[in-house]
Amino acid sequence: MSSHSRTDSRSTRALKLSGLGAVAVLALTGCTQEVRNGWMPIGDSAPTDNAQSILNLWIGSWVAALAVGLVAWGLMLWCMIAYRRRKNEVGYPRQVAYHLPLEIFYTIVPIALIVSLFFYSERALAQIIPRYDNPDTTIQIVGKQWAWDFNYVDDDVYYSGTQAHLNTDGSEGVEETLPTLYLPVDSDIEIEVASRDVIHSFWVPAFLEKIDMIPNRTNYMSIHTEREGTFQGKCAELCGEYHSEMLFNVEVVSQEEYDNQMQQLRDQGNTGQLGLEYGRNVNLDESGPIQRDNPIGSSYDDEN
Repeated sequence: MSSHSRTDSRSTRALKLSGLGAVAVLALTGCTQEVRNGWMPIGDSAPTDNAQSILNLWIGSWVAALAVGLVAWGLMLWCMIAYRRRKNEVGYPRQVAYHLPLEIFYTIVPIALIVSLFFYSERALAQIIPRYDNPDTTIQIVGKQWAWDFNYVDDDVYYSGTQAHLNTDGSEGVEETLPTLYLPVDSDIEIEVASRDVIHSFWVPAFLEKIDMIPNRTNYMSIHTEREGTFQGKCAELCGEYHSEMLFNVEVVSQEEYDNQMQQLRDQGNTGQLGLEYGRNVNLDESGPIQRDNPIGSSYDDEN
């Protein structure tokens, strides 16, 4: 066997071993829950139905991207090995232009990828955006500099939060004092969000979605809670000096525990709803529509 053939054989063997090693690493890491969740912060399982839809889209998109990347890397490695300069070769290799089949391939594949991603993204949106006709629970969440108000509409009680004060020395204990939003488990929940002053954004990372809170407008998030748990939330829109302290907790609890929390708010005298009169921008749109199911501001549906 010539030295040239032995070199090609060693290169091919090394390429195969590298490929097998990559497959083995992927197979081993795929055993962890974190990898199966696509490194998303949802815990053992998705806490809402929307989170599961978003997770499926996220993982599918990355699988498609990884497949494209592997093909591209494989072609590059193959070209570098198969068409490398051999010993005693001089000059430039033969140039190839106007390779019609290859150009058609380069055109069709990106179009197919874009159409596929659009289809699955649109399907996920169609599952996430629609509002419930008859939600089990309706909660209004109002952002303010720099805390949160929660109106539990069905129980006619409210919670008014105050700004968190982070410990500069890193000591613990702040999280227990944060505003806490309670949600019943296994329930269709409609969350109405608005703002009393500037633009905020309601974000629970474990839910894998967030929604803007805009003055004089009410936006909606419809979710079905899948499991009990404690989740961290924060404002995701830079809203001023103490934006970093605009934190809250979410407790998804049993219906019994949820009813107990509502009763505690009644016992504390927090009956009724915190309405538009507490907003900083109340005088900007005094003639705007204010409805029972939308006391914070006007919604997109109302304007159209």
